[in-house]
Amino acid sequence: MFWDKVSGLYDLLETVFNGKVYTNTGLVVADEIETDDYVLECACGTGAISKYIAPVCTKLVATDYSVNMLKVAAKNMKPYDNVIIKRADITNLKSKDEVFDKVVAGNVIHLLDDPYAALDELFRVCKTGGKVIIPTYTTLHNGKPSFFVSLFKKAGASFQREFDLDSYKQFFADGGYEDVEYHVVDGAIPCVVAVLVKK
Repeated sequence: MFWDKVSGLYDLLETVFNGKVYTNTGLVVADEIETDDYVLECACGTGAISKYIAPVCTKLVATDYSVNMLKVAAKNMKPYDNVIIKRADITNLKSKDEVFDKVVAGNVIHLLDDPYAALDELFRVCKTGGKVIIPTYTTLHNGKPSFFVSLFKKAGASFQREFDLDSYKQFFADGGYEDVEYHVVDGAIPCVVAVLVKK
């Protein structure tokens, strides 16, 4: 698996190529988290966003499908005693309905064959009145992918779709999601954090 192979270098690559966004995305997500929240994070990777969520929530379950990413995340989350690290499939979460106050899935929607199935799962496990928070890199610029994405593709990453801000908004509109709040984290490869409230 590609993500297992790059797990040891991922933080370094992101920091070098897109450090400002890599940091600020976590801060934007953490702003949506409250102190008594029970949070699920899918596709946590190395814990880049997790390390900003953990200090501000009651409990965080950080999941990923890549075993090696989870190993790195476990090391990065050692300072926090309120974090559980586990393997999970974002399209088939082994969780009861309406468990979590906030559900986060960072930079994964563009990798999935059926992203709407994943969104259904995220909403299923989120409590009514809770938030589903979806940060995603907007890698298209003037209709062309960024150099960084081109490198990842050549190395074996599989991108099912790429977004700019407008097409990211259209993605949610096409899925029937309304009243989505967007926060743009600007930088070399911008990230747009979509915040959806479960009604």
